[in-house]
Amino acid sequence: MTPQEDTTRRKVTTEKRKYHSPLRQQQAAETRQRIVAAGTELVHGFQSWDWKNLTARAVGERAGVSERTVQRYFPSERALRDAVLQGLVEESGVDLNNLNLSGFDDVVINMFNYLSSFAVEPDLSVDPSQTKMDERRKEALFEAVVDATPNWSREEQQMVAAILDMLWQPSTHDRFRQAWDLDDERFTRVTRWFTALIQSALGEGSKP
Repeated sequence: MTPQEDTTRRKVTTEKRKYHSPLRQQQAAETRQRIVAAGTELVHGFQSWDWKNLTARAVGERAGVSERTVQRYFPSERALRDAVLQGLVEESGVDLNNLNLSGFDDVVINMFNYLSSFAVEPDLSVDPSQTKMDERRKEALFEAVVDATPNWSREEQQMVAAILDMLWQPSTHDRFRQAWDLDDERFTRVTRWFTALIQSALGEGSKP
């Protein structure tokens, strides 16, 4: 090996060592985390759950880095959104790896409280006829609960009506069919099972 070749080899080796140095790796990890954190901050400020404004440019401006830097860590919008969503899950405190039914109520409560920290506004674009019908459905359901629990407080009756209201929302049915691949027959079975549990609790005077 000639002196010139030896010098070139040492230069290449030195550059590789610098590139893979712990310091550079730490800096890269910190930059990535700053980008993800900036993305979660943006989502918290969105007025709806539409993430169309979660772009590399917007995230880069919030993180204090260039759009190109964001794209270097997340080459596609899907990769960026996946990382931000994972960051939101971690931020919420929900541990999907250790989820169990014994503590599921706490998980739901914590998630509900966490969602309250977002700036998302209620969707007011519903057709007036649908809004009027929804109000009538709520009144009918509340009256049914009142009839079954005449000695309960209005607040207790309202809470029971609200949890039952979730069952007959179109979005609930869609969730059963699309996300869980459950047909109408199985939806009927589990609905009857759940409402029977509620009715049993009401009959026993078991309040929320």
